[in-house]
Amino acid sequence: MTMRMKILLTNDDGIDAPGLGALAVAANRLGGEAVVVAPAEPHSGCGHRVTTEGPLAAVAVGPGRFRVHGTPADCVRLGLARLVPDAVLVLSGINAGGNLGADVHRSGTVAAAREAALHGRPAVSASLYRRRRSATDWERPSGWLADLLVTLWDRPLQPGEFWNVNLPDLDLAAPPPPVVECDVDPSPFALDYRLGDDGWHYSAGYHDRQRVPGGDVDVCFSGRIALSRLRVV
Repeated sequence: MTMRMKILLTNDDGIDAPGLGALAVAANRLGGEAVVVAPAEPHSGCGHRVTTEGPLAAVAVGPGRFRVHGTPADCVRLGLARLVPDAVLVLSGINAGGNLGADVHRSGTVAAAREAALHGRPAVSASLYRRRRSATDWERPSGWLADLLVTLWDRPLQPGEFWNVNLPDLDLAAPPPPVVECDVDPSPFALDYRLGDDGWHYSAGYHDRQRVPGGDVDVCFSGRIALSRLRVV
């Protein structure tokens, strides 16, 4: 990649999210010019929702940084149409939480990469699985992703394909995790709800979800980087 080439960066946690900064650091390994086109507010779980009626406000908030009052897919659509039409690669993330298995259908992070693939641009969505703890170390997963992006740049994608990456949550003393290319786990989420005074609350545990051996959920939960080749349809 040469310095003339542009990379569009976005996410679904909002433009101020630390994971987006970690993604920018990883993207620097590729060279080129990174341009951020990210949502003004978090849109986690928004799926592939787009805005087709009403305006999309986009504000330049710094050199190569645009805040969009829309969804992650909106950011990619507006970015490729007007703000960064010469982008050769779209990167989405790093999401604060896994996007594994059935998550890919509701994830705004994945939807942004899917939207890019719909328009023929190579794309990668990246997420960091987090266990039951509050503090997040972004430096190490950013480095893992940087190494992987260099490798993926030389791996061709077929039309309509894009990459989904899930980084594991490891102890600080753990060595760098291996990358395992794997299928997306088709297991559904558990249907578990509890009744409260205000209605039904979903109560199934994300960390206790069903896993297919060798699928992306199993790979990432086991401490490895799950790399999955997805299609737009």
